[in-house]
Amino acid sequence: MSALHSALDEYLAMRRALGHKLCLAGRLLQQFVAFADQAGATYVTTDLALAWATQPANAQPAEWARRLGIARRFAQFHSALDPRTTVPPPGLLPHRRQRPAPYIYREEEITRLLDAARQLSSATGLRPHTYATLFGLYAVTGMRCNEALQLDRDDVDLVNGVLTIRGAKFGKSRYVPMHASTQCVMNAYATCRDRLCRSPDSPSFFVSDRGARLTHWSVRCTFVKLSHQIGLRGAGDSRGPRLHDLRHRMAVNTLLGWYRNGVDVERRLPELSTYLGHAHITDTYWYLTATPELLQQALLRLEPSEREALP
Repeated sequence: MSALHSALDEYLAMRRALGHKLCLAGRLLQQFVAFADQAGATYVTTDLALAWATQPANAQPAEWARRLGIARRFAQFHSALDPRTTVPPPGLLPHRRQRPAPYIYREEEITRLLDAARQLSSATGLRPHTYATLFGLYAVTGMRCNEALQLDRDDVDLVNGVLTIRGAKFGKSRYVPMHASTQCVMNAYATCRDRLCRSPDSPSFFVSDRGARLTHWSVRCTFVKLSHQIGLRGAGDSRGPRLHDLRHRMAVNTLLGWYRNGVDVERRLPELSTYLGHAHITDTYWYLTATPELLQQALLRLEPSEREALP
């Protein structure tokens, strides 16, 4: 094992012990070290990191910048082990990925999505119930995709209506209370699942026809297929409304409801931030500028003199 491989193992172990999962970053760094080995390099240099980061040549500049950032953080760590290491200067590839504008689903679009999910083919009859319940849960709780997929049966308290999210983004865990109607639907799914899948292979709350835990890939693939089917995406569209946008919808609708009801949004925002599992409240502030309607509601809260001062 090369010195760079050993250093990478130490780096990943240290960062993961601090709560960082580094799934994609870990894989990319393995590729970076393999690239260094192929080039005969035994330590990190700016030229080496830049040559690796700008591959493939047809990638977007934002992807190059992200790859260089990953290599740069590793180089900072490695510089303490090998003084020959040079850390790429910040701003070398300054392009930053812009957050895509969220798609705010209409109520009837969610209804069509759930209706289409209920028509999915299934060897046992379980699959349509699984996906309709799962997509509905995303819509009403704003959970991240993998958070729902990682739920085990013991994490779903069907008596008190509370979900326990364990080891989510940034290693955080939290409780997510369910509305009584959501609790009822989750109860119905659990009864149906236990009837149609008596011997599951996984403790997962949501399971496939074979009783296995659903994968992120299979859920996204099914969502895209249904999106084409109900017209959320055009026949040839490779992009369109995302599963993650259901999370945006829940957050934006919550904020709109607060504004319309005269709630002190600034005071309640930490509650929404905690519910969504954000590491910093600034992540939740982003939703305040997510839609024109939200901006309009925020402007209505300003004093007339403050509105006149706006450009």
